[in-house]
Amino acid sequence: MRFVLASRNAHKLQELEALLAPHELRALPAEVELPPETSSTFAANALGKARAAASATGEPSLGEDSGIVVEALGGDPGIRSARYAGEGASDDENLHKLLRETEQASDRGAAYVCALALVVPEGEEALFEGRCEGRLARTPRGRGGFGYDPIFIPAGGPRASDAGSRRASDGGVTMAELTAERKNEISHRGRAASMLRDWLASR
Repeated sequence: MRFVLASRNAHKLQELEALLAPHELRALPAEVELPPETSSTFAANALGKARAAASATGEPSLGEDSGIVVEALGGDPGIRSARYAGEGASDDENLHKLLRETEQASDRGAAYVCALALVVPEGEEALFEGRCEGRLARTPRGRGGFGYDPIFIPAGGPRASDAGSRRASDGGVTMAELTAERKNEISHRGRAASMLRDWLASR
């Protein structure tokens, strides 16, 4: 199946292309406008984007919304993860704001959440949500991934050898230290994509 990805995030397009193979993804046409992320949940934001893309292109469309939820911050930054340090903020600015706000937090619990919404122009809709539990590192590590990956240590304890680096003093390997293949196996986006693939295979 071929989808339009209702996102202008090149990192997400690259990850989802690998995660959804052999299904195909194409970039959102430049003229298509996406609605603002004003809903209170990842699922509602993803669905709104997918509906807009499907309506504009007449093709099956995939909406995605994801972010990090932090226990010490009552679930923030959540749906504001991409703009936590302000509209147009860089990944680095968002990451360092989160580190500053959790500097004194003893509870480092956090989770990555991803919602994928599939909308077919004929009216069929499906929603899938993946979650990856973990905790926050106190300093960024690793050069892979994007977003908050350098400070997110996924639960399940990937061995330091998986990342080819020495385990840090605060324990565990960050998402940014993992290979792309290992990250895709355990990530929130990987889990949501796996649900979508299974659903498509059952059709």
